[in-house]
Amino acid sequence: MDMTTEQQNLLNVARQTIDNEVAALGLIRERLDERFIAAVEAILACRGRVIFTGMGKSGLIARKITATMTSTGTPTLFLHPAEAMHGDMGIITKEDVVVALSYSGRTDETLVVVEYAHNNGNKIIAMTGCDTSPIASLANIHLDVAVEREDCIIDIVPTSSTTAQLALGDAIASALMQARGFKAENFAHLHPGGYIERRLSLGEISK
Repeated sequence: MDMTTEQQNLLNVARQTIDNEVAALGLIRERLDERFIAAVEAILACRGRVIFTGMGKSGLIARKITATMTSTGTPTLFLHPAEAMHGDMGIITKEDVVVALSYSGRTDETLVVVEYAHNNGNKIIAMTGCDTSPIASLANIHLDVAVEREDCIIDIVPTSSTTAQLALGDAIASALMQARGFKAENFAHLHPGGYIERRLSLGEISK
């Protein structure tokens, strides 16, 4: 079908958005180094739970990573920073690893959780876009998720940065699965009512 100029402009913006996010993921891939290994090893050695925390868009990404890790064999919880400031900080035990997401590395509520974890002696992994930020500085391990620009037309709305956070979280989850020898049958065991369990029962997925 023939498109109007405005319709073509919309497609161009959409394609540029995807191009920008692909470029952001390329940066994250190139940065994978011993800090990534240290983060994975810290989680593998954790004798408690992995506590993810973050506000706003970073908090939503943290929730998704929490769900992925929980379903792939890592005991994980999400702690909302605002709720933590009103009593939920007690969720954190000394055996837990705390993973804080904040692109600026300066989010007030998230910083309060990180300061508490630091004083509590917890191992802290920070995912920020600024390695000199307060949150990064308090962390034992800092994973850099800086991107060249947000892919929205005003270069402000968290878009490329949240894509980078999510991809890095998925990379950690995949590395943990590899280290633990996690298989489809393990996933099915944690999803007794899911589609993958039915596929496994039917022999569509090898054990």
